Amino acid sequence: MKAAVAIVTVVAFASVPLWLRDPYLMNALITTGIFIIGAMSLNLLLGFTGQLSLGHIAFFGIGAYVSALTSLGFDVGLPFGFRIVHDPWPPVAGLALAVVIAGLCGYLVGLLSFRVRGAYFVIVTISFAEVVRLVALNWVDLTQGPLALTNIPSITVGLPGLGDLVLRTKLQNYYLVLAVAVAAYIVISRLVHSHFGRAMRGLMENESLAVSVGIDVTKTLTLAAVISAAIAGAAGSLYAHYIRIIDPEVFAFINTVTMVIMVVTGGKGSLAGPVVGGMIFGLLPVLLRPIMAPEAQWIAYGGVLIVILFVLPRGIVPSLAQRFARRRSRAQTAAVGFSERDAEDHA
Repeated sequence: MKAAVAIVTVVAFASVPLWLRDPYLMNALITTGIFIIGAMSLNLLLGFTGQLSLGHIAFFGIGAYVSALTSLGFDVGLPFGFRIVHDPWPPVAGLALAVVIAGLCGYLVGLLSFRVRGAYFVIVTISFAEVVRLVALNWVDLTQGPLALTNIPSITVGLPGLGDLVLRTKLQNYYLVLAVAVAAYIVISRLVHSHFGRAMRGLMENESLAVSVGIDVTKTLTLAAVISAAIAGAAGSLYAHYIRIIDPEVFAFINTVTMVIMVVTGGKGSLAGPVVGGMIFGLLPVLLRPIMAPEAQWIAYGGVLIVILFVLPRGIVPSLAQRFARRRSRAQTAAVGFSERDAEDHA
């Protein structure tokens, strides 16, 4: 049943360009899809291990800068007269490096911070994001600082027998983001339903009991951080090659807050939660912009957030699933009772 719903959902998203002709809304869907990928990666930590990362945007930004610099090339000086000269590589190579380097940064942060966890982990992630932002802002020779990296090339895909396809249009980028989102969903789904996923849930629900049955806490949480950071890096790479300009504002704290809102309102710990929450809070500002003043938009945004959390405190997907399960259980109980009474009447 869940697989059928997932397939229908993917087909529905794939059909959107067939009837949506507004380039503004298409652009909003693409950027929303990129941030949904980031929210899915955050959900792996927040929803399945219980670790809140308020610096998750650092991995997103690292992926964006790594991919952009790989495809643009650079010539940067180092202390003692050394220089690093890098010729431009294909953007696909930048995407691959963004995943690898963001994952390595996730390993570093996880290895250092998961020994403390709790509030200390939150502080470490925020500090890491701020350090990376300051590096991007001040290392002007490499990142151009506040002047931004511009003219980032679009991703190119090689087609056998047809040459290279440059993904410049909104339609092409929409399907690219959809493909990466589906791939990320499949990876996370297989992960959380594996033995490793059960270990993550065990640590979140009862760490002492999990340790008593032989689960390595630091190793499990660090691996989750690596995969989460790698997926966030992929999202950042897509963002860089779609927007084609990157500056240190990509590390803005509001972007992490947006991802957290997507996860919490959609339902942390549920695979579909970030998708549902992301569609609502990714597109809500776009839908409110033509009909409300900027101040009213934020009021409405906050009001919708409060209403959802008040009415559906566990998030949209888990709360609705729980209610449907209760109704199904009541219907089955009523059907069994009716069958028993009918049998008694015939007897």
